[in-house]
Amino acid sequence: MTPAPVTAPLTAPATHPAEEPLDLVFIEGFRGHTVIGIHESELHAAQPLVIDVCAGIPRARACDSDRIGDTLDYSALRLRLRQLMTEHGVQLLEALAEQVAHIALDDFGAQWVRVRIAKPRKFDDVEAVGVQIERRREPRAASRPASLTLIGAGLVPGSRLGAGE
Repeated sequence: MTPAPVTAPLTAPATHPAEEPLDLVFIEGFRGHTVIGIHESELHAAQPLVIDVCAGIPRARACDSDRIGDTLDYSALRLRLRQLMTEHGVQLLEALAEQVAHIALDDFGAQWVRVRIAKPRKFDDVEAVGVQIERRREPRAASRPASLTLIGAGLVPGSRLGAGE
């Protein structure tokens, strides 16, 4: 009997009717090695991880322009995942998945992301163990009242400070 695949389907989240549909860019089956875990046996040697990232972006301009700069560059994301394997500094897969999600959202401009991280063959009687998270980009600060934006920038609305007086 062939074991079931350990990957989850790469489907987009349900969207609100007012939301724009998302184009999905994904990396499936990224394999890396890192030191991660909470047990003494996990803290001294790198162990294998398999990471799937599915990132949603509003209709990519690349559909029309055919330019890599107009979409999420999965090659650059792959290199960033490789770098993360050496520098993450966390113990739990949940925390590592959160870092991957922030990279996709903050550094690569994704609107939505699903991250799945698995430790394959962690135990003799299971195919894999792991976590899967979904995150959505936070609403932009532009929705705050202008006075809050000014105060946050150190300015007081209605004052003449900075006007040369």
